[in-house]
This record gives sequence, C-alpha cells and structure tokens, in this order.
Amino acid sequence: MIGALATLLVFQLLGEALVRTLGLPVPGPVLGLALLLPLLAWRPAVLTMVRPTAQALLQHLSLLFVPAGVGVMLHLNRIGEEALAIAVLGLGLLLWATGTPYATYFEGAQFVHFLLGPATLALAVPLLEQLPRLKRLWLPLMGALVAGTLAATVSAIGIGWLLGASRATLASLAPKSVTTPVAMGIAEQIGGLPSLTAVLVVSTGILGAATARYLFDALRITDPAVRGFALGTAAHGIGTARAFQVSEEMGAFAGLAMGLSALFSAVALPVLAGALLRWL
Repeated sequence: MIGALATLLVFQLLGEALVRTLGLPVPGPVLGLALLLPLLAWRPAVLTMVRPTAQALLQHLSLLFVPAGVGVMLHLNRIGEEALAIAVLGLGLLLWATGTPYATYFEGAQFVHFLLGPATLALAVPLLEQLPRLKRLWLPLMGALVAGTLAATVSAIGIGWLLGASRATLASLAPKSVTTPVAMGIAEQIGGLPSLTAVLVVSTGILGAATARYLFDALRITDPAVRGFALGTAAHGIGTARAFQVSEEMGAFAGLAMGLSALFSAVALPVLAGALLRWL
C-alpha cells in the first residue's frame, strides 16, 4: 500500500510541478492522472500494485469532500446578499450550531483533504479498465461533454440574470459545474468572485449528487456509463464520488467527464461566458 500511495503522490507532484512551470489552467492531479494512465497501460505490474489502494481511496471518495463542503459556511452572508438559496448539509450545520470556526475544523481535517489528490490519480485504474468501451463511445461522449458544459454555463447565467443577480454574481455562477480550482480561475478571468464560485461549485456538487438518481430514473436512463458521464459533467468531483458509490463503471465515466470538463472549460468558458456577460 505504501508503494502504491507513493506512486500516486509522485505523479501528483509531477502534475503540480508541470502546471506551475507551464502555467496550465488545469488542476495538478488531473494532469498527473493523464501522465499515470500510459504507465499503467504499459506496465501491468504497476497497475496490479496500485489497484487495491486506488479502490480503497475511490470507495471513500465522498468522505474526502467533507472539508471543502464545510467551507460553504464561510460565505453565508454573501449568499444571503445575493439571494441564493444554498443548503449546507451535515457537518456544516453542526459547526454553525456549535460556533466552531472553520479554520479550527479544517486544521483537523487536513489529512482527509490532502488525500483528494491521490484519489484523483486513482481514477486512472477504473479508466484503464474501461478503455475498450471508451474507444467505442468517444464521439458521443465528446458531444455530451460540450453540450453539457455549455448548457450548464448558459442556463446558470440566464437564470441568474432573470432573477436580477449582479454582474459579479453572474460571472461567479458561470463555471459552477467545473471542478473548484479551474472554476475559481475562470471566475477571476471574467470578473467574478472566486470565493463565491467555490461555494457555488460545492453546492452544485451536493445538489447534483443528491438528485441525479431520481432524474435519471424519471428519464429512464439506465446505462451506468451514460449516468456516470452526465453526473461527472454536471456535478464534478462530488458527483464522481457519488457515482463510485453506485458502481466502479459509473465512477470511471464520471471521473473521465470531470477531467475533460475541466480541460474544455478552462479554454472555452472564459470566451463564451465573457461574451454572454458583455451581451447582457
């Protein structure tokens, strides 16, 4: 297990180093995942070593999002000012009720939060195992990725505009379905508030993870690959964590969607959302 965790951490560090050196607009763990995949495909022995640790991390992926989710509590005043009804669940309510500062809580949760990086790289294992099906479905998946990402952005800006939200809030809403580091960078580029965007991203993930199953059932969508890819596109990491609770296949496609959405959004959303905001 130590060797497997060390391998994940090395590739996470490599991804972080390349992102910082090249100034790439993607999270380091996502780039590390892209680098790890060829190694696992080339060296089956490494895949065999990493698989048990990767499966253990992915089985508990939802737990790793708790520290970030509780951070929503920091921005309740801002949310109230903008008339956004965002529910903070579970531990966030407990901290508010007991008056525990978020900084105090996060100090004790740093290790759990730290494991998010290796858990992202662990997605390489189920992705590799689903590679034959990915090759067959790549065209519809890319179409779904573009449609889903653009629909999430346009609908968020449109609904916010109809409700009278400020320009800064509209810009903060635009990247709500993208993983947090990328979303905050996009929001900053188009005149949004990165801290508010972080709150909206977490809230979107919670809402998507809680309601997606009922929506899929109502639409009679049963294919785990389709359900997973849609959930990863709309609800990023928290949706991916929920997908892994259902099945490894669904989680693999959700993780793929989360990573590809981050890459596509980093390039396309600043242009699209910026143009839409100027038009409004």
